[in-house]
Amino acid sequence: MKTAFKNVDEYIQTFPSDIQILLDRVRTTITTNAPDAVESIAYGMPAYKLNGSPLVYFAGFKKHIGFYATPSGHSEFEKELSGYKQGKGSVQFPLDKPLPYNLIERIVVFRVKENLVKTK
Repeated sequence: MKTAFKNVDEYIQTFPSDIQILLDRVRTTITTNAPDAVESIAYGMPAYKLNGSPLVYFAGFKKHIGFYATPSGHSEFEKELSGYKQGKGSVQFPLDKPLPYNLIERIVVFRVKENLVKTK
């Protein structure tokens, strides 16, 4: 898979159409709840910054979608994320189960508020 993407559209287009639909919906969930975030590619995946600070990232994989909301975004939602495979600041949403868009939305809203407090 290509790793030097120009933008998020190009990144998403490298996946099969069924995965593209899921990635587009994750993207829309982020941009709807963080409309002032700047979208880019960082670490080879879609990345969002707000006020110059990292907000969230996501990535597509063969069997899951990775979501990265820094350690604080994951620790705040520890209970809700406990059923998913995790790392420090990352979670894997398996493709064989419905993606928790409502939870992703709540994490993004939390990270936006946290980011805005840090920049004041």
